Amino acid sequence: MITHRIARRTVLAGAFAVMTAMTTMPAVAQSLTPIRFTLDFKHQGIHAWYYVAQEKGYFKAEGLDVKIDQGEGSAATITRIASGAYDAGFGDMNAIIQMAATKPGEAPVMVYQIYNRPPFVLVTKASGPIKTIKDIEGKKLGGPAGSATLRLLPSLAKANNLDISKIDILNMAPNLQEQMLIQDQVQGSLVFNVTSYMNLIQQKQDPDKDYRWFNYGDLGLDLYSNGIMVSQKLLKENPKAVAGLVRAINMAIKDVIADPEMGVKTLAKIEPLINSDVEKRRIAYALGNLMNGAEFTELGFGDLTDDKLTRSINLIAEAYDLKAKPKASEVFNRSFLPAKSDRMFAPKPN
Repeated sequence: MITHRIARRTVLAGAFAVMTAMTTMPAVAQSLTPIRFTLDFKHQGIHAWYYVAQEKGYFKAEGLDVKIDQGEGSAATITRIASGAYDAGFGDMNAIIQMAATKPGEAPVMVYQIYNRPPFVLVTKASGPIKTIKDIEGKKLGGPAGSATLRLLPSLAKANNLDISKIDILNMAPNLQEQMLIQDQVQGSLVFNVTSYMNLIQQKQDPDKDYRWFNYGDLGLDLYSNGIMVSQKLLKENPKAVAGLVRAINMAIKDVIADPEMGVKTLAKIEPLINSDVEKRRIAYALGNLMNGAEFTELGFGDLTDDKLTRSINLIAEAYDLKAKPKASEVFNRSFLPAKSDRMFAPKPN
């Protein structure tokens, strides 16, 4: 009888343990906060850190289940988040400024600045007629209708005392920009440098030797650009998730800066058809041209200066004829940044 009772107790204890495990496992899974995250474009090397954060378990360690989708442009990131389709994403600060001026209750908020220099560039052939920015008067330039680089051209002209009425603009599809420049159908193309530079390489061109790059940031339009933004809903309802998201991405960026090849290999698991050599070069280009502002070495990666942001807001308001100007605090919230000591890994300024 005693043996029978012991055996029965053992069976019941075992059954209880199994039931406990079965009920506990879903609870662990349910404890992860789902985050829908949108990129700004199709997979490129500059997106590697998001997948590194995913593969290395940085998101999970912060209690997050992050689903990453490809994007349709930096501006589209803002509308995707504002609509509620996504909780967070990688997109353009200047598009936030525009929405914050017109729909302040809906605009996402930047919480981690990645590009502290603008990617907006006029690229011309080194052998062509445009030697200085003054030479664009009387020339034909091409760019996609509505692109930020084209929309900011009047501001660039004003900053450099140019007559915008003397510049001939040809609207073109984004995928034709480099091709039409190569074929001399335009004398200059209004592009995003980190994209166009690599496109020229893939078209067997030498972007350093055979082309001139007129960076808006060097010509009076010192703007911020892409970074990590979140919805106002997520920011208000789950600030812990926002802080965790920022910490995880910050760690992954540090990893990729230290080992770009690892980052590209991680990305290749998601997008096997990428050209790994080109994407490693894209990361190096972004580090040297978009992620190397002086404020990163002073304030740490992810932060910015309010004075420069306020100047950016004024420039964008003028370029897009905004009736209202949001405050710097309405478009950027630094309270979720990790400690400065954890963010001091930015490349040195050129």
